[in-house]
Amino acid sequence: MTILRTRDLQLRVGARLLLTGLEWQVEPGQCWCVIGRNGAGKSTLLRTLAGLRQPDAGGIEIGGKPLHDWPLQALARERAFLAQGRSDAFGYRVIETVLSARHPYHDARYWESDADLQAAYAALQAMDVADLAERDVRTLSGGERQRVAIAAVLAQDTPLLLLDEPANALDLAHQVSVMQLLARLCREQGKTAVMVGHDLNLAHGVASHALLLMGDAHWQAGPVADVMQAPILSRCLGHPIETVQHGQRIIFIPGEEQQ
Repeated sequence: MTILRTRDLQLRVGARLLLTGLEWQVEPGQCWCVIGRNGAGKSTLLRTLAGLRQPDAGGIEIGGKPLHDWPLQALARERAFLAQGRSDAFGYRVIETVLSARHPYHDARYWESDADLQAAYAALQAMDVADLAERDVRTLSGGERQRVAIAAVLAQDTPLLLLDEPANALDLAHQVSVMQLLARLCREQGKTAVMVGHDLNLAHGVASHALLLMGDAHWQAGPVADVMQAPILSRCLGHPIETVQHGQRIIFIPGEEQQ
């Protein structure tokens, strides 16, 4: 079953048309990277897919059901959303922050179960922050806080993961490990990831598919081998992109603009 589908989706911000006519289909086990220049509509698209804003035209389906027909608790069991930024106003412990992602499974229960605690600690372990479980989230570094936020997404245990710049604020080692983990969840557990990213090399290394927002309301989508090509990326990002072959890897580098 198709896990995510858009039908003639249109997005606007004010009078500006960000995206039009998006006919897009995402299957279980796929790992998508959304690429585009600043202001192209990547975060707006993810928030719309998560149900946090209404599309300006067209429709979205998750699991074959229109997004607006999903009850909120059921939707929270189906998709998890990682926002680009966050503000911690209260001094929650890290473990409490991650456990909040288990609320969609509580039904009539108020307190967390042993299964909730196990899921939360497993997610913290996967993100290499289990030793921070008792820390106040407001005392964490930006990278530590980002890994805690991703741990909450993992603890929510949904089939669909919508992630806005998951590698943001992470050091190089954790950028690679987080992206590889997401790709492995798709490959081995059949989860589906749609993530916004700016690092072309990280995206190409882990993603199976790419959605390019071209900056003029148009788009291009498909397997990375078809879409992540230097001429297409150059048009998408508004800057020349060149590729270098290094062993089995393709490395993307910014080229020199023509004078």
